[in-house]
Amino acid sequence: MSLVIYAALAVSVALGALRRYSASPLTGAGFFGVNGPLATLCLNVVNICVKGMLAGLAAGGMILLDAWRALFVVGPLDALTAFFSFALDAGTLVHKQGLGMAVFHVGLSLCLSIGSSAFCCWLVRMPS
Repeated sequence: MSLVIYAALAVSVALGALRRYSASPLTGAGFFGVNGPLATLCLNVVNICVKGMLAGLAAGGMILLDAWRALFVVGPLDALTAFFSFALDAGTLVHKQGLGMAVFHVGLSLCLSIGSSAFCCWLVRMPS
């Protein structure tokens, strides 16, 4: 890998970390009653939607150079659509809000992530 790709990854991961860190205070506790899960859910759904769009564009022939892929896809979308944050939030919900709220969070996250990915991929490939 070239230094340009490493630099792109470093910048994008740093920006992604700042985005994830700032999202929790911005979204607050929401209907989960605990800071964190709503922010993780929102960021994961947005990230998977963007990846769905990129997948649709790539399937349509768009070419994304490695450095741009590192800057816009791998860093902010892969590195910080953190399964760890998702798992930590689910565990926090079990302890603070009960198993039912944790199962609801997991189910909602899966449904919205799969649905938004499919929809966004379809959206960019939709015939004009």
